Amino acid sequence: MSTPAIPSHTTVLVIGGGPGGAYSSTVLARDGVEVTLFEAAQFPRYHIGESMLPSINAFYAFVGAQDKLRAAGFCPKPGAAVKLQQGKKEAYTNFIERNEHDASYNVVRSELDEILLRHSQEAGTAVFEQTRVTDIVFDEKAPESDPRPIGANYVRNGTTGYISFDYLVDASGSKGLMSTKYLKNRKMNQTLHNIACWGYWSGQGMYMPGTYRHNAPWFEALSDESGWAWFIPLHNGTVSVGFVMDKAISIQKKADLREKDPEAFSLKAHYLDQMQYTPGLRELLKNATMKDGDLEGSGPVKSTSDFSYSASNYAGDHYRLVGDAACFIDPFFSSGCHLAHLGGLSAAMTICASLRKHCTEAQASHWHDTKVATSYTRFLIVVLSAYKQIRSQVNNILSDVDEDNYDRAFDFFRPVIQGTADVGKKLTEDELQKTIEYCTNIFLPGDPELRESVGERIGVEMLSNTQPIMSMDEMEKITGGEEDAMMALKQVNARKPLVGLYGALDSMKSENIGGLVAVLTRGQMGLSVAEPAT
Repeated sequence: MSTPAIPSHTTVLVIGGGPGGAYSSTVLARDGVEVTLFEAAQFPRYHIGESMLPSINAFYAFVGAQDKLRAAGFCPKPGAAVKLQQGKKEAYTNFIERNEHDASYNVVRSELDEILLRHSQEAGTAVFEQTRVTDIVFDEKAPESDPRPIGANYVRNGTTGYISFDYLVDASGSKGLMSTKYLKNRKMNQTLHNIACWGYWSGQGMYMPGTYRHNAPWFEALSDESGWAWFIPLHNGTVSVGFVMDKAISIQKKADLREKDPEAFSLKAHYLDQMQYTPGLRELLKNATMKDGDLEGSGPVKSTSDFSYSASNYAGDHYRLVGDAACFIDPFFSSGCHLAHLGGLSAAMTICASLRKHCTEAQASHWHDTKVATSYTRFLIVVLSAYKQIRSQVNNILSDVDEDNYDRAFDFFRPVIQGTADVGKKLTEDELQKTIEYCTNIFLPGDPELRESVGERIGVEMLSNTQPIMSMDEMEKITGGEEDAMMALKQVNARKPLVGLYGALDSMKSENIGGLVAVLTRGQMGLSVAEPAT
């Protein structure tokens, strides 16, 4: 079968076949938009990031790929256990508390990503693998402050070519072609300047087998406050085990280990040395054997700089940034694929809105920019709240949080953390710290039995995610200050910014940005004018 020729022009060019690129192209193709996707690698290809959030169910169902997701045989993820402080009970996020179908998955990314890319092809996307974009060409008539991409030079199998397009979706991963090479608007998060190392094991133990938490992944803070560890069971019988540490501390640990025994030092030795700081992880691995190579046959331990970053904008004149090409957060909360799918959907929807003249291109790109920025900032605050406990120090971070994005993401928190809704108040370091401290309640110990008991005493409606966020005074008045009830209410309130983890599409449809709301009907994708508030 001959390989089809790359077209000289396409309506939408997508750079990158990972979750963000494959998802945006799928949505576009299913809506009848001509879309071409360039992927530098040949799928399947290895990728880290194996723990999914429940929103994957809604995202895959929306593009008709839910049966493929279920049939893949991935390891079910009923929730996640998080131990941030040794000597205290772990927190547990129960995905299946409301509905057993809210269970997520731990996946082998090479398999999951190929499922979505092939699904995009079936939907009508023209996919070209082993095709690398080298340069983007811009409209010379466009102002320098608002560039408009119109074409791309590429290399495929040693042959160069050029393709023009009407719209661009940059899903080029952490390299972020638009952001790093042309816009130069990427900003590194100095608070989360980390290094990750990981490997794979077999013969491991299991977290709470035979219970509603059966085989859930385990996340544990290192006792020396340098970072955290993950333990993610996979469907092939192995478990992914990794450590994320502050870069400077990791370098110092390696130097100390090398000085102690230069000949025995290796990345694997450094990796295994971290086990001393994670008693829970050691217990799960006490009878396990580390594999000589990972799932793709390379060395026993992989390592990467795990830097978090964002951009000053995620969209512009006829272009959208999605996934890691737009922004990346430390993987503590497993938010990577969620943000990639969400950004991919937003990119496709706003391109459709622009194409169909639902609004101006400027309004459409602004909608995407705001949506990505808001979603990123919400997760960033949650991750920083975890690091507040892991490291006992997350101070002076105002420079890492864009004030406008903070306003959009957490405007509903302001009455709680300030006491009054102080409209127009400039964000301060103290205000940000109060929000982070408030969000640490996400990781309080809790389980359905406790919530059920508390609900019987104060009313189950008080523990609903649909209730407005309560202030500390309101919670104390309802509970009388009783410890278990306060703990349950604090946890529920802190998690309310993340209700979109389940109904991600419902959350998107209800969000008014610039007077426009999402239209998520196949064949009519785009934006519409929001109904006036009553």
